[in-house]
Amino acid sequence: MTMMEEKMHSTQVPGGTPPMTTFVRRLRALAVPALARMYRPEDQTFVFRLRLTPGGIAAEGVSKRYTAITLIGLANEEKALVDLVLAGTDMKTVCDGLVREVGRSDNLGDVALLLWAALAIDYCDTQPIRKRLFELQPRERMYPVVEVAWALAALCNDQHSSSDTLRDALAARLLSAFEPRSSVFPHILGEGTTSLRSHVACFADLVYPVHALAQYSKLTGNKMALDCARRCADLFCRKQGPEGQWWWHYDWRTGDVIEPYPVYAVHQDAMAPMALFALEEVTGQNLAPYIEKGLAWLARSPELGGGSLVDDDVTMIWRKVARREPGKMTRTLQTLVSRFHPRLRAPGLDVIFPVGAVDYEDRPYHLGWLLYAWPSARIAQWETR
Repeated sequence: MTMMEEKMHSTQVPGGTPPMTTFVRRLRALAVPALARMYRPEDQTFVFRLRLTPGGIAAEGVSKRYTAITLIGLANEEKALVDLVLAGTDMKTVCDGLVREVGRSDNLGDVALLLWAALAIDYCDTQPIRKRLFELQPRERMYPVVEVAWALAALCNDQHSSSDTLRDALAARLLSAFEPRSSVFPHILGEGTTSLRSHVACFADLVYPVHALAQYSKLTGNKMALDCARRCADLFCRKQGPEGQWWWHYDWRTGDVIEPYPVYAVHQDAMAPMALFALEEVTGQNLAPYIEKGLAWLARSPELGGGSLVDDDVTMIWRKVARREPGKMTRTLQTLVSRFHPRLRAPGLDVIFPVGAVDYEDRPYHLGWLLYAWPSARIAQWETR
């Protein structure tokens, strides 16, 4: 039996799909020791990833971005849980190390997430982060839509008066980029439509703007922001796979799915829920059926013969289910073909490149967003629905 076959066997889920709150509690229970294994006390940062190797599970790299996201996830947790993850280190001490280097960062996403994290943990001095965020000119320069959405989400939590103008400008920038005919945001703001993949948006390009604009609408009462967030969420909920899969690539021109795979665990248990919960809080809509369906796929994936990316044996949630293909060939083919006409797709890919490959790694940002989306209080509320 190969290593992959052994792992597939170990991740089979006995019986039916568990109650969703029971399943989410199980995910949280896995997240805590996994994050503790991802933390490097000597550097006070989180690794880039844990990956299954022939010698076992190995840590690779470090990531300031993932460290900031993990702090956001830990911000509302009890001290005992935080101490387990950070080996007794205070969150503000971890934040200190990130803030000391923020002036040298040219990455808008990293700076935006750090501001969000610092505000979430009541860090004493956020001015250096705010200053660097302004210097990066997020309202003018070309940036990924995800990073601008993170900046808007951070500023929605910032009570400093100097942030108001930039917050409104970033919301306006997202709204102006929204394509009303498709209900999709572009991948890059300011890029134009001439590149071969400018028509392709990924799932992250949808959920993070929905999350940020819902928060902005809640804060300001802006109806246009709420309308765009609602329409985009309605689009990806309508496109949700038959077994709850949150598909990967969408056509900015039409809203159609260009290429469904890979399906990522973080989309199923964290990113889609955090966006839909933010929208629920403003609209009062009941979006639980879509969230539950996404979780049900993670619990029992038909692509894995009823198996799961959730692996209790090694306390991991594996990253994704993908096609068996060299590199990113399917996504590249579908991007090129659909560029010529929105309805065109490369034929026969399900046969040539069947689905079922598991990516045996996980990254701290997944588990950070999982804790952010599912604090204990939210799970308790779900149990009383």
